[in-house]
Amino acid sequence: MRTPDRAGHGDAGMRFDNVVIESIAYEMPPEVWTSAEIERRLAPVYERLRLPEGRLELMTGIRERRFWPKPVRASAAAAMAGRRVLEKSRIAPERIQLLAHTSVCRDMLEPATASFVHRELALPATTQVFDLSNACLGFLNGMVLAAGLIESGQIECALLVSGEDGRPLVEQTIATLLREPLTRKTIKPYFANLTIGSAAVAAVLCHRSLAPDGHRLLGGSAMAATQHNDLCQGDHAGTGGLAMQTDSEELLRAGVALARENWNQFLDTLNWTPETPARFICHQVGSMHRKALYETLRIDLARDFSTFEILGNTGSAALPITLAHAEAAGAVRGGDKVALLGIGSGINCLMLGVEW
Repeated sequence: MRTPDRAGHGDAGMRFDNVVIESIAYEMPPEVWTSAEIERRLAPVYERLRLPEGRLELMTGIRERRFWPKPVRASAAAAMAGRRVLEKSRIAPERIQLLAHTSVCRDMLEPATASFVHRELALPATTQVFDLSNACLGFLNGMVLAAGLIESGQIECALLVSGEDGRPLVEQTIATLLREPLTRKTIKPYFANLTIGSAAVAAVLCHRSLAPDGHRLLGGSAMAATQHNDLCQGDHAGTGGLAMQTDSEELLRAGVALARENWNQFLDTLNWTPETPARFICHQVGSMHRKALYETLRIDLARDFSTFEILGNTGSAALPITLAHAEAAGAVRGGDKVALLGIGSGINCLMLGVEW
């Protein structure tokens, strides 16, 4: 791995020469909740506050999102995707040397959720097993960590998994909105919760000598603006519940500003121009976020591939599952340069380049 030196930016740029995404796969939850159905559940609130029907889909572009049936633990969802990718992969399970569970959602504080996934997948006892969590960037952070270990020769193969379950948060939010005497102003911090969905995704990363035709992870850059870590905060709320409050407007503004700063560093690190990527895969928040980000970076929306319309915001799974969908749809093809643009609450921004 080469880490360039850039005045004023520390060692934020990174390059990889020998790391590939050997395979990527996902699992879709079976239950579909449309935005219209969520609004029907919130009918008393909409009537009292005189909110127009269709507001949720109109403002976000999200028609529906999916949920696991109750109860599905994060490890179970992650293991489903893990099985999918191991079935697809040409890397034998006994060669997996690292397993990282990268979700926002976890089974419990202790032990690591990855330990349950490891048992479900019957991976070797010699596999390093741990959780890695960083809001919606966890999976991308896992890619960087695994790539560094592969590049340095410490391991050859890694399995990354994410199993996100947004159902408790959405159900808790609906209950809160129906119970509390909120106003049009005080309801705003809860709105982003209604965009959340569930999903699971997994990827095998390895040394390119084991998969010469794999998708090369070229490198990228990261930046943080943690003065904004109060703009989106979530935690446990009661038995099995989750709560989150978001200043959506300010989070959008600050996130796009950080992405703009990181974008130039990303291009410089990979020696790319804005025209280099054939496809962009962004963290999936909604239509307003995508429009603001792409207009700021002056990116043609025709090169975007999105899934938020049918999946909503699935946390750490959102970007990688969109990449997997793009592969399945033929939207990324051999030789394409693909830019992965990740932004997560905190605020953190991580952009990675892949040669498909």
